[in-house]
Amino acid sequence: MKWSNPHGWIYIDVTGSDGKTVNWALETGGANALYRRGWRKEDLPAGTVLVVEGWQARNGTPTANVSSITFTDGKRLFAGSSNTEAPQQ
Repeated sequence: MKWSNPHGWIYIDVTGSDGKTVNWALETGGANALYRRGWRKEDLPAGTVLVVEGWQARNGTPTANVSSITFTDGKRLFAGSSNTEAPQQ
């Protein structure tokens, strides 16, 4: 996770059904907004398994704008997406 303003970034490896692993860049709201939503730097150590909700980049690259992430224990954090279609949680 890169904590920055105006947008933070989460980088994850996704293994497809073909067995190939692709690194995705996931854009979030800024560091200040994430902190206000309950995010903490220690929430995402390397190897954390996540379910990500968001929108893939229109150009088809492995880049997305994130609306929320959910951990395996069910904890959910909203990412403050810049997408105007994102829920305002």
